[in-house]
Amino acid sequence: MALLTICDQNRTLSDEQEIRDYLLTLGIDYERWPVTERLMPDDTAENILKAYAGEIEKLKATGGYVTADIIDVTPETPGLEEMLAKFDREHWHDEDEVRFIISGSGLFHIHGQGGEVVAIEVKAGDLIRVPRGTLHWFNLCVDRRIRAIRLFQDKSGWTPHYSDGQVHRNYIPICFGGPPAPEKDYA
Repeated sequence: MALLTICDQNRTLSDEQEIRDYLLTLGIDYERWPVTERLMPDDTAENILKAYAGEIEKLKATGGYVTADIIDVTPETPGLEEMLAKFDREHWHDEDEVRFIISGSGLFHIHGQGGEVVAIEVKAGDLIRVPRGTLHWFNLCVDRRIRAIRLFQDKSGWTPHYSDGQVHRNYIPICFGGPPAPEKDYA
């Protein structure tokens, strides 16, 4: 289950309802869906999409999403560093960013309109919807693995629009309980 850290308060929430309620104040939707009851560890992308077809169709109907796919990132993913570099600095998108985590973990930092920054570590079973226009950035956790269902409102997907802010530099991209990520050279 997710962990939410309210960075300026150095406070971490681990209760599902508390996380959901806090994220709603930022316009972020959070849900939990079952994983182990439906999937085998190495299920194909096709089987994963079939297993969650009902939930995906509901999201499509309520959010205007037109397509869903699976992203599967491992330390062996070709071009991993370049891919991650696109998302580890503050940006926003023209459409929602919707992720349902099948396995692995990642860390979304959300920069709220009031200036607050929260970090939400998402794990298997977590569904997060970051609305279009929300400032955020994303890092993989220490094992550098994540498998997730993604939903898009436009078949071409989305690209990041980088903010002029540098707030992301003030936050260490680590997940809870893991060693720090390697230092980055921002020069």
